[in-house]
Amino acid sequence: MTIVEAAAPISRKNYIVGMTVIAVFFFIFGFVTWLNGILIPFLRTACELTDFQAYFVTTAFYISYFVMSLPSSAVLKKTGFKNGMSIGLWVMAVGALIFIPAAMARNYAIFLLGLFVQGTGMALLQTASNPYVTIIGPRESAAKRISMMGIANKFAGAIAPVILGAYILKDSHILDAQLAAATDALVRAEILDLLATRVINPYIIMAVILGALGLLLRLAHLPEVDTDAEEPSVGLTNVNKTSIWHFPHMIIGAVALFFYVGVEVIAGDTIIRYGQSLDIGMSSAKYFTSLTMLGMILGYIMGIILIPKALSQVKALRISAILGIIFSLGAIFTPSAAQITMPFRDLVTFDAVTLTIPVTVLFVALLGLANALIWPSMWPLALNGVGRFTKTASALLVMSVVGGAIIPLIYGKLADIFSTQAAYWVCLPSYLILLYYSIHGYRLKGR
Repeated sequence: MTIVEAAAPISRKNYIVGMTVIAVFFFIFGFVTWLNGILIPFLRTACELTDFQAYFVTTAFYISYFVMSLPSSAVLKKTGFKNGMSIGLWVMAVGALIFIPAAMARNYAIFLLGLFVQGTGMALLQTASNPYVTIIGPRESAAKRISMMGIANKFAGAIAPVILGAYILKDSHILDAQLAAATDALVRAEILDLLATRVINPYIIMAVILGALGLLLRLAHLPEVDTDAEEPSVGLTNVNKTSIWHFPHMIIGAVALFFYVGVEVIAGDTIIRYGQSLDIGMSSAKYFTSLTMLGMILGYIMGIILIPKALSQVKALRISAILGIIFSLGAIFTPSAAQITMPFRDLVTFDAVTLTIPVTVLFVALLGLANALIWPSMWPLALNGVGRFTKTASALLVMSVVGGAIIPLIYGKLADIFSTQAAYWVCLPSYLILLYYSIHGYRLKGR
């Protein structure tokens, strides 16, 4: 039997309610996650960091997925999907509040603690929401449903850095001039202290919203999907398997997701700093993460239209990996002096702006298009046939998000040693591994 056949039938009304609530969560994921793209250059300035040190922002946020995913699975087994997601929202609210003392002390370690706690809440939410979307409907169209959720996620990711950047990096050119002119250490510290406090109000607002959403979720009617009694699919050998480790396609899938998350985070979180390193002003660079997110939204729309009728989930993954290789090489080898200007509309104020974009940066943004259908395709392929092990498998897959903690850090170190452009070589092995999974890895069966 398949996962869906084993689950209790879900009415159309409950299906719509469940998908709508989860779409709100995916919006939250995107908003909180892609704030890191603006936090990296902000904290690099406020806390006077190197590129390598600044990318500990992603490390602190994503390492929590590795540490907390299995505990999240245990929580979900006790609470169910809905109550577990409420707890996740409240934990994220606590993480947002930690930014207050971090900003007042301008202490990088406390900022990282806040990011870790936020990531902990996200790990619980992700462990619940991704399998929920996968198994709430037919498996062959799971990538389509996850693509729908991805649009909410990446739209939030497109507007988040613009909103936060407009507030905390306003008059950034004036600030840079003041810092350059500040020869006295006390004067410089005062300027940086004032800069650091700009994050307080946005994160207080975020904490209030997250806390309120957690309460509303407890009161909402969200259909539960029980997976604990399901047997693995008869399509795999050894139906009566006793451990998640008996599903090599899932284990290799988790490894592949590790590398995927790494390159997804690189595409979204390094692009602003990369533009700055090529002498692009923040007036243009603050929109670069939005370009990456818009590329992902375009990819999701294509997935919704094409999957599964015109494009299988496996082929979508294969094409995405190939595009990732091509765009990575474009980012690495395109001369940094080659630039274009393009009209753009601010996604928050809707004001028309003209962006100056190096072509190499545009290739990094195009990685968003390449990445879009990888996560939606990987989850149903990796969860195929795991049945009653779904929650544990989901936890292991969410643990693979730790790739976002490690691979961008490698990028930061390479950027310090070589250049911000040469550092994109780190993307190629990741896409090659994803290409392998799309060709052979997803077919692996246990003995």
